[in-house]
Order: sequence, then C-alpha cells, then structure tokens
Amino acid sequence: MAVDEGVAPATGSTDGEAVHRLKPNAVGLLGVVFMAVATAAPITAMTGNVPFMVSSGNGIGAPASYLVAMVVLAIFSVGFTSMAKHITSTGAFYGFISYGLGRTAGLASGLLATFAYVVFEPALIGIFSTFATTTLKDQTGVHVPWWAFAILMLAINATGTWFGISVAEKLLVLLLGTEVTVLAAMAVSVALHGGGPHGFSLAPVDPVNAFKGTSAGLGLFFAFWSWVGFESTAMYGEESRDPKRIIPKATMISVLGVGVFYVFVSWMAIIGNGETEAVKAASSANPLALFFNPTEHYVGHWAVDVMQWLMITGSLACGMAFHNCAARYLYALGREGVLPSLKNTIGRTHARHGSPHIAGLVQTVVSAVLIAAFWIAGKDPYNALYVLLAILGTMAILVVQAVCSFAVLVYFRSHHPESRHWFRTFAAPLAGGIAMLGVVVLLVSNMSAAAGPESGSLLLKATPWLVALVAATGVGYAQYLKRWAPERYALLGRTVLEETKER
Repeated sequence: MAVDEGVAPATGSTDGEAVHRLKPNAVGLLGVVFMAVATAAPITAMTGNVPFMVSSGNGIGAPASYLVAMVVLAIFSVGFTSMAKHITSTGAFYGFISYGLGRTAGLASGLLATFAYVVFEPALIGIFSTFATTTLKDQTGVHVPWWAFAILMLAINATGTWFGISVAEKLLVLLLGTEVTVLAAMAVSVALHGGGPHGFSLAPVDPVNAFKGTSAGLGLFFAFWSWVGFESTAMYGEESRDPKRIIPKATMISVLGVGVFYVFVSWMAIIGNGETEAVKAASSANPLALFFNPTEHYVGHWAVDVMQWLMITGSLACGMAFHNCAARYLYALGREGVLPSLKNTIGRTHARHGSPHIAGLVQTVVSAVLIAAFWIAGKDPYNALYVLLAILGTMAILVVQAVCSFAVLVYFRSHHPESRHWFRTFAAPLAGGIAMLGVVVLLVSNMSAAAGPESGSLLLKATPWLVALVAATGVGYAQYLKRWAPERYALLGRTVLEETKER
C-alpha cells in the first residue's frame, strides 16, 4: 500500500475519505515480541506476584499455576492468531470482534479494551514510583516523593510514543533484556548448584499442586494476571513488516516464551530457598526475600542491588508498553470517527513519525488526572494506585479476551472456508473462551483478597459495575449510530490494511 507521510486510504470507508495511518514497516518480529513481553513485565510479575502466590495462594504450586495458565493462554492464542492471519488492525480486539460478532459487540469490546489499557499505565506508574522511592532510600538514603517519579515516567512515556514505535522498541529492548538477564542469572545459578539446600524437587511444577494451597483460585488468578498484555501483538500489525506472518508468530512466542520463563524462574526461586523456607520467606515482612535470598547466595549481593534497580526499569518498560497500547486503541477509535470530533484529533498521526501523537498526549493527561486523584486522596501508590487500577483493567481485558474467542468461532463459520479447522477455528477458541470466562470468575471471587489493604475500597467494590457500564455504553452508542448515523456505524471496526480485506 502506498503511504505518504503516514496517510493512507481507509479500507472499508463508504465515501473514499482518507484516514491517517501509522508508519508501516517500522518494526520486525523481535520488536513486536519485545513490545508484548514488556507489557507482561517479567521482573514485576515475578517479584510482585510470586511471593503473594506462595504465601496466600497455592503455596509451592505457584510454578505449576504458571504452567496451567500457559497451556490455557496457548489454546486461546491458537484462535486469536487464526484471526490475525486475515485481519490486521491497530484496534486488535476491536477489529476482530467487530468482524466476528458484529459492530455493536465490537464497539463495546473496543471501549472495554481501551479502558483497560488506559488504566494500566497509571497502575504501573504507581508500582514504578514505589520501587524507585524505596530503592533510592535503601541504597543511597535519599528520599524523593513518589509523585516526582510519577511525573518522570509520564514524561518518558509521552516522549516515546511521540517519536514512534521504533524509538520505544529500542528502549524496551534494553530495559527488558537487563531484567530478564538478572532473573535468569538467579535461576540458572540455582540449577547449576544442584537445586538449592534440599536439591531438586518436581513438586512445584506438578500441575496437581496448582489446585492446592491456601487459596488455589487466588494463585491461578495471579498467574493469568502475569500475562496481561501479551495479546497486544495484534495492535502492532499495521506497523510491522509482513503482519500476516509476524503477528501470529509473535503472539505464540510471547505466550510460550514468557510461560517457560515464568515456570523456570519461580521454580528455581522456590527450591533455591527450599520449599518450607520459601513459604516462610514469602510470608515474612520482606516477601521479596523469596528472590533476594537465592540471588544473594548463588549469584552475589551485587545482583540483589542490581535486581532492585531493574525492578524499577522493568515497571518503566511495562508502563511504556501499556502507554503505547492505550494510544493505539484511542487512535483506532478516533480515526473511524466514532465521534466526528475525534477523527482530526486522536485519529491523526504525526506527519513525520507516523505515530499516534495526539492520542498519546490524551493518554498522558488521563493518566496524570488519575494519579493526581489518588495523590490528593492520600492513597498509597502501590496498595491503591497499582493494585486497584490493575484489578480494574484486568477484569475489563479478560472479558474482552473471552468475547474475542467466541468472535473467532463465529467468524470462521461464515468466512474463509479454506482456513477452517476443527481445532484452530473451533475447539481452541471455544475452549479458550470458556477458560477466559473461568478466569473472570476467579478474579471476581478473589478480588478482595487480591486487593489486600484496599479490600474495603469503594473503587474495588465498583469495579464490576464500572466494567459493565463501559460495555453498556458501547452497546448503547453503537445502537444510536445504527439508527441515526448508519454511515458511521458501517465503519465501526472496519478500518484495516487494504491488503487484508479479502485475505
């Protein structure tokens, strides 16, 4: 497709009007993988989730819960990638569901996905600020208020999106590479030393143990939570080289690569302490000892210091990736004129960089407002800002993932008979959709426990209702457009790359 300064014809438009598009061929396979894995934030998932899973979830069965989650998400991804081979759209879930279940379900899901990614960024800014404040004080004695780090991260994220995906990719490759290296160093060292004080044990990776412990449901939910964002591969399709080949590969690499890494690192952390000792460490006043103890013993104290700094950069990388996701969803909704005023604002791309620069700035402002609200209310950046907004966003995105699976199922019943397959386009999306609904149930039933000190929060209690309200708004507005602006309704979720229209 010919592109002039990021502008290209809109596929599916009714009047031939052009829309701005993102810069094509800006990122390759590894770039898309890094962007997706960065949203999962391996070091944040490991140090933030595993201690809680061991102490209050399925105990030493935490690695097994990652194994179960990997299998479920791989099955989900089979259907997801089957759709990605035929439809390439920055709106990802928004486009997929619009084609599979219709424009009304598509707009509702698009708003839900946008809402999820919008709140994920300030959530990650909360944990980034906590890590930065704590580490700086512990290692230098200097105290900097958390909101100062929040402002810094907002500025970095906004700048990265403004200059395009290739700039963000380079920074994320560096940040992600370092955090993966230090976790791998700990895990490999434990393995090379014979598996810790009591040797190797297969109990932590026995799938049966994923369903045991204080609260197996809570442990399984945290395992799935650790992958949130892997599906963002699809939204980089328009900016990638050969998206029909790259996006399916990047998605499966992200799911399986992250899964193997999670299982191995959490397994080595547990046996590196010793199974009984691991539960005690995770339940102590310093739950990070679950990772710091084996790191110090098998690698060295210097690695513990480095790990603390990499927890900061890891959360920065994750927040940056979510900022890019949110900006692209806002842009996808804007360029189709869901509201006419959005087409020439958030629906525009930068003339030189081909980036969703205005959508990125809007996302920065929204994040700043949410962060300021929590700061004014005197809330803790970790227990409130991070935990509450992460739960809210996770519920929204899990619902969208479930709906997307059923959209794949319906889509292939009437499209592309040459691609139909009993497993890829029927059994896998059906099983994946049911499993995703099961994870939503896990979240709702364990929400209070996951929120910890904020279990009585009004925002937590309102979370299911807020998700329902956003979805209902999408359904209601789509029906309004269908009746009063059918030409705009016809475009919902239909802006895709021209070459994908009849693929």
